[in-house]
Amino acid sequence: MRFIGDYSAKADAKGRVFLPAPFRKVLDAEKETRLILRGDLFQKCLVLYPEGLWNDMLNMLQAKLNRWNGQHQHLLRQFLEDAEVVELDRNGRILINKRKLKFAGISQDVRFLAVDDHIEVWDKSQFESVLSESANLGADLQEIMAELPPNLI
Repeated sequence: MRFIGDYSAKADAKGRVFLPAPFRKVLDAEKETRLILRGDLFQKCLVLYPEGLWNDMLNMLQAKLNRWNGQHQHLLRQFLEDAEVVELDRNGRILINKRKLKFAGISQDVRFLAVDDHIEVWDKSQFESVLSESANLGADLQEIMAELPPNLI
């Protein structure tokens, strides 16, 4: 499953926001009806995972963790504590709770960014600020791609 695009939306006073139609079409095509929403681990944004992808990621994480190791169990607990199931209502909206809106700094203007198999949900001004910091995209990609063997380029 692959998402493509960058879309703007508005959150209403209750925290409901329309999931962009192109994303809904991808979910419909894959018969995904539930999404998992959690705060991003590295940025002040939210991340929407299709439930199937979330389950695959959770299985990978659990395979790396030892259930008899207290630190591992604490990491798993922290990772799962922030996750919640969200479903589209009949109008194509998701509800983002107040705590998550506050975490991401979202007041009203929202940006949805497709990141391959998941979707990031940003406050519009914060997203534009982070995007402007990425002025060296070409140079960064050139450096990473130069490390690949020639037959993989």
